[in-house]
Amino acid sequence: MSLLLLTIHILIALALVFVILLQRSEGGGLGIGGGGGGGQGGGFMTARGTANMLTRVTAFLAVAFFATSILLAILSGRTAVTPSLIDEVVQEAEEQPTIPIVPADQ
Repeated sequence: MSLLLLTIHILIALALVFVILLQRSEGGGLGIGGGGGGGQGGGFMTARGTANMLTRVTAFLAVAFFATSILLAILSGRTAVTPSLIDEVVQEAEEQPTIPIVPADQ
């Protein structure tokens, strides 16, 4: 179960990076072009429509990323049965044999 969830989590992370890189930034960056330019409406989607779609996809992927992160944290907490450091120290102290102290006068 956790392996499947981890695989989905990695795929969501890669898709999220890809979608973020596609978005148009202030400086241009790796943003996609948008329409036909000059107000021509021959493209599949306008620049505004593309931006709205990418924003929604980014929001969906971000929610899915956080959800899988929380689920992975819950699953790892259930499978890990290691005691805390304090429990280990107390257990070691109880296991060590006590040696009686004999005074040197005898």
